[in-house]
Amino acid sequence: MLTREKIYIAPSILSADFLKLGEEIESVVRAGADIIHFDVMDGNFVPNISFGIPVLQSISEIKKNLQQNIYFDTHLMIEKPERYIKDFSSAGADMISFHLEATYHPYRVIDIIKGEGKIAGVAINPGTPLYSLEPFLGVLDFVLVMTVNPGFGGQSFIENVVYKISELDRIRYQKNYKFLIEVDGGLNSDNARVVVELGADILVFGSFIFSGNRKQKIESIRKSISRSEAVLT
Repeated sequence: MLTREKIYIAPSILSADFLKLGEEIESVVRAGADIIHFDVMDGNFVPNISFGIPVLQSISEIKKNLQQNIYFDTHLMIEKPERYIKDFSSAGADMISFHLEATYHPYRVIDIIKGEGKIAGVAINPGTPLYSLEPFLGVLDFVLVMTVNPGFGGQSFIENVVYKISELDRIRYQKNYKFLIEVDGGLNSDNARVVVELGADILVFGSFIFSGNRKQKIESIRKSISRSEAVLT
């Protein structure tokens, strides 16, 4: 189970080379990744279309060959996610997050995810106010704070969204909630330290990791956040 004792690095395969996706995943795991982030887009909730259940099912076979425990984090950027939770669960997802803005029934979706024995999260867009999430914080395993507008990789980090991270951190300490904070969008080794110091536990990276030497990139992230990790633990 994920805990606050560690900062987790989660490369998003949206930035990987799809012609050799299996090799790409193995390369970032060998380089030190903890979680593989899997972005699902439907062309309705967001303007782009990515991949879905058959791809997740295929790459889940890679887990059998890995020498370490790795989580598959499925981020559903789709309308009415409740329709597909069980399918993504069966396909190999360990963590499933959906967008608060994409359903009328957040509690129902959370219950379905937990009923499948998976780690349940809710994502919020940069423009979504944090108070809309507060009723669900007591039952969530993690919250995904988007620091770009969802739908495309390679976007720039939106700095004025980071207050949500510190506010979520304050709320969980104040109310003794157990959820982790995941941050996704425009992260690199520089701003990673900022979000960790504000309370982030899971960091999603796309092009920053996949655009160069994966081991060097992940090592640069670890070095950047090392002081922050020491403070948190």
